[in-house]
Amino acid sequence: MTVVVTPLSGSEKLRIREVFASVQDSGSLSGYIRSYDEHLFRALAQFWNPAYSCFTFGEVDLVPTVEEYTALLRCPRFQDDRIYSRAANILTFWKKLMTITGMSEQWITARIKEKGECKCISWDALKGLILTHPDETKKVDFFTLSLYGLVVFPRALGYVDEVTTNLFHRLSKRVTSVPAILAETFRSLGTCRKTGADRFVGCAQLLLAWFYSHFRLIDRVICQVFFEDYSPLKDIVASTRRVDVPEENWIALFQNLQSKDVEWRAPWMIPGEILYQCGNFDWVPLLGIWGAIGYAPLLVLRQFSLRQFVPATQVLAQSEFTYKGADYKKRVGEISSAWNKTCRLKGVAIGPATTPEYVE
Repeated sequence: MTVVVTPLSGSEKLRIREVFASVQDSGSLSGYIRSYDEHLFRALAQFWNPAYSCFTFGEVDLVPTVEEYTALLRCPRFQDDRIYSRAANILTFWKKLMTITGMSEQWITARIKEKGECKCISWDALKGLILTHPDETKKVDFFTLSLYGLVVFPRALGYVDEVTTNLFHRLSKRVTSVPAILAETFRSLGTCRKTGADRFVGCAQLLLAWFYSHFRLIDRVICQVFFEDYSPLKDIVASTRRVDVPEENWIALFQNLQSKDVEWRAPWMIPGEILYQCGNFDWVPLLGIWGAIGYAPLLVLRQFSLRQFVPATQVLAQSEFTYKGADYKKRVGEISSAWNKTCRLKGVAIGPATTPEYVE
């Protein structure tokens, strides 16, 4: 069955129309969501550097950037600076669900559950709407919301929590979800690295798709990136070969990684401007859905085929905070204001995949 719908507002809803059609045919979301290499992921998390918000493999620093995730998710570039802000949310959970689903207050409140400190709605409830709602566009919206809660921000397993719904509700206002996705990815990697926790609350599949692109584990794409309907994620899924490598072997590989082993610029990444600073911050502050963190794109200019130098990263390690306490709203407001004054680097690439050593 092919589902044809009008374009959704906020086209960064992960381009899931084809996914929805596939799941409708199979009747199973779990059958569509591809499992990821847990051995690789656990090894990768051990090389996350919380002090600099990047992966450090010996002499190699790498980090997913706003531009890379924007390209992977095929988000419109004109929305780059329209970020999600927790402080902007004013509707209660049930009212947001009413707006999204069109269901009655009674129907919504009967299906809201408490999971730990958060309110949630179950995948089963949303799946029921997907199967029975007469409006195909609404069905796709429900499915997209489910993907955000179950795959992108999987905090409560089998449920979509209130905070994820906050972000989804804001997508109709043409904000970009990329900074929020990166923020929670970095924050959860930091937690895994510091505490040894196995529970990653982020989109592991997307992170590993980015990783494969930089380590030559997929076929190089030459010209397809210039086609309007080209999807790098499709190519990555189609060409990545799952190999059963023990975690300790991955760790040994990462410990001995050298610059020559890295595909610095992802093959699907078209050179362009690089967001490197917001307001008075010397880096890029990212607002997530549960907290905030900063990262320094200037640390990884080699990913854009530009000459690398050692940037200022003072206080970057103290940039992370959660949305709790008395002053977090003030800090959120400062970051939101900083995104109104973004700085982008316009450079000339000096090579397709490699650059000289660091410039002091």
